[in-house]
Amino acid sequence: MADPARARKLAKRISQIVASAIEHEVKDPRLNYVTITDTKVTGDLHDATVYYTVLGEKLDSVPDFAGAAAALESARGVLRTKVGQGTGVRYTPTLTFVADTIPEESKRIEDLLAKAREADAEVARRSAGAQHAGDADPYKAPREDTEDDDELAEEESRG
Repeated sequence: MADPARARKLAKRISQIVASAIEHEVKDPRLNYVTITDTKVTGDLHDATVYYTVLGEKLDSVPDFAGAAAALESARGVLRTKVGQGTGVRYTPTLTFVADTIPEESKRIEDLLAKAREADAEVARRSAGAQHAGDADPYKAPREDTEDDDELAEEESRG
């Protein structure tokens, strides 16, 4: 098993090589909007999982995940060759491409946070004119000393 620091460095280098190869060397139009987000390498440095995301041509257009997956699958051999040339390791890791779900998850979390903000605003609006159900001060006040208690304390101290 390799050093974890070495595995992280190799993963970072693989990300750079694959991103550069997709941008400059692989001539597939389906890969124009593919972005490499992360790479994980196994402890034995034999397998690498490359995470990617696909952007749409425009902000409101739907990204072509199926086309990008097919293009990455067809370019896997070329990309592995580039990784082997660029890293110089004894065994070139096999590449597995996985669509990154972070953008969708972050969108889902943003939607949940927006719902929570709306619910908080509704609670604040409802509680604006509300009054307490019980007494204004629900806690018992400490017992006040009366003159009778003072007289008893004086008699006990005398006697």
